[in-house]
Amino acid sequence: MAKIIGLGKYVPEKVLTNFDLEKIVDTSDEWITTRTGIKERHIAHKGVGASHLAYEASKIAFKRAGLHAGDIDLIIVATITPDTSFPSTACYLQSLLKANKAACFDVSAACAGFVYALTTGWQFIKSGLYKNVLVVGSEVLSTITDWSDRSTCVLFGDGAGAAVLTKSNKDNFLSAYLGGDGNEAELLIVPGGGSRHPASEETVKNKLHFIKMRGNELFRIAVRVMVKAAKSALAKAELGIEDVDLLIPHQANDRIISAVAERLNLPREKVYVNITRYGNMSSASSAVALCEAYEEGKIKKDSVVVLDAFGGGLVWGSIVIKWG
Repeated sequence: MAKIIGLGKYVPEKVLTNFDLEKIVDTSDEWITTRTGIKERHIAHKGVGASHLAYEASKIAFKRAGLHAGDIDLIIVATITPDTSFPSTACYLQSLLKANKAACFDVSAACAGFVYALTTGWQFIKSGLYKNVLVVGSEVLSTITDWSDRSTCVLFGDGAGAAVLTKSNKDNFLSAYLGGDGNEAELLIVPGGGSRHPASEETVKNKLHFIKMRGNELFRIAVRVMVKAAKSALAKAELGIEDVDLLIPHQANDRIISAVAERLNLPREKVYVNITRYGNMSSASSAVALCEAYEEGKIKKDSVVVLDAFGGGLVWGSIVIKWG
């Protein structure tokens, strides 16, 4: 059994507002706010990698957990913007932290990455293989954003969130549900840079190293599968919507969040939203939101918290946590 004993978050100091974007592309604060709910996002400086953001968030999580880097047995980093294709960002993070005894690997599940990684960390502890696990969602999405594409550049930001898990007599984690549909992979993708389309003059010229998204189709699928994931995870825990104290949905679009809450019959005060300040940080969104909800006192002892996310793959997942 496992429990979360420390949370941390970090976002770069540089803030890019909607008014700043008005000077870059043909858009407006009103257009962005009305359609997405986003007012600003944080952007890392050039040369800053996902491991650097993860390092800052992890230091805070360690302090709150009362553990040191040397206590960590396993590091899992959820990211789609790794420092390098390989080694894993988790390896770079291990080096920065000096967590010398930790095993390391990355999880690539886009915006559902933190939910996937948290579920994985829980299972490693539950199996008895490891005692202390660091789980991080860290993204530098500004590096794969086409800043000339007004349909996508308004959406994304950079940041990281971390959770320290440890073996416990009482399990924080009640259930999880993970899903995917690779048939819809082309709806949200960075086409270039992999083995199908390795970097070349042509891939750079055609901007294949940037996020490509078919938003209208994604919207409909996202709402449907996020509702399904939350209900399925709750059913596994033998709980209902009425038992939920706080839903933390992926922060992709305020319209999606509202539609999911409505279909789950959850009042808005039970739904945590911070997209206004950060935009979509992919795997970091759920991690940062969980940390902030706790810092703001919205998560208390015995609170039933549901993380619910959806992302490129397509993948989705939900995990039910009873705080303790």
